[in-house]
Amino acid sequence: MTDKLTVALLFGGRSSEHSISCATAGGVLAAIDRERYTVIPVGITRDGAFVLEDDDPAKFALSSAALPEVIDNGSRVLWPDSAASRELTVVDASGRRSLGTVDLVFPILHGPYGEDGTVQGMLELIDLPFVGSGVLASAIGMDKHFTKTVLQQASLAVAPWRTITADDWADAPGMAYAALEELGLPAFVKPARAGSSVGVSRVSSSDQLAEAMTVALAEDDKVLIEAGLVGRELEVAVLQGRPGEPAHASVAGEVVVTGRDFYDFAAKYLDAAGIDLVCPANLDAADLAEMQRIAVRAFESIDAGGLARVDFFLTETGWVINEINTMPGFTPISMFPSCWLASGYTYPQLIDELIEVALARAAHRRRRTSAVVAD
Repeated sequence: MTDKLTVALLFGGRSSEHSISCATAGGVLAAIDRERYTVIPVGITRDGAFVLEDDDPAKFALSSAALPEVIDNGSRVLWPDSAASRELTVVDASGRRSLGTVDLVFPILHGPYGEDGTVQGMLELIDLPFVGSGVLASAIGMDKHFTKTVLQQASLAVAPWRTITADDWADAPGMAYAALEELGLPAFVKPARAGSSVGVSRVSSSDQLAEAMTVALAEDDKVLIEAGLVGRELEVAVLQGRPGEPAHASVAGEVVVTGRDFYDFAAKYLDAAGIDLVCPANLDAADLAEMQRIAVRAFESIDAGGLARVDFFLTETGWVINEINTMPGFTPISMFPSCWLASGYTYPQLIDELIEVALARAAHRRRRTSAVVAD
């Protein structure tokens, strides 16, 4: 077929979620429809080098024995040097060659230097369409402090929190202990800008705070101390509509904690015991409809695009948003695709939808920009 779209799949990256991004890439490489798309796998090493990777899903399988990794293989992928070109090139030991013209970038990057608006800004600068949120929403969604601030402004309930910087902790640690006393126990200590539960600790006594702060500050120089909530832990996936159409939400999934303190990294990705994922969750129609309404409202409140996963607690007093993830895990067992599979999508159809929405949004922006220039 000559009318295939060329998709650059961008993964890896400089964050502590590097391996999760690689595992997500493996899932997408295995599921994407090769009759419709030509795929260029572009890995980012932990040092930030763009390299041409192998188109091999098995290479990026996630296991506790060996986490997948983008290794510097000596190649360098070069992005277009202006908005007038969409050609990717690669330079390696054999010289320089073209990888062809790219129609779309799928940046399945998690964490800082990828999910936080940095890569999105680069792609916008060279006018390459991409899946997911733009600079602003990516930056807001990455920073839990500002996510909560924006959601509060939109009159959406979030867990009470206090933000402590590295300088605060070094110069006035009493601020953190006072915050813990005010919020109550148990509490959670989290890096403001990290995901996949990396750097998160559950604190059940004040003498655990110092170690929890050390763990969180190893990931970020800004930390949230957040009140622990009692309730069901539920998640819902959101997809943006095409221009002129509303966003819509999936059925809900539930995280049932049976033998761990919380839904940590090992439980999310390494199949550790103590967590059961139930999808679809057992919710009555009214509760599900309200959860979906709030999720779409939260998505729109941060000006998100493409996709997101919105995490909730259902407490005695109602729905409380835990966080928004603007590039959620996309492995076949991750909650985002699982929620859409339970809503009637197949994994390849979900990838198609994300690509088609991104291209429709990019075309809409170009038409709008052209009309403004013409006027």
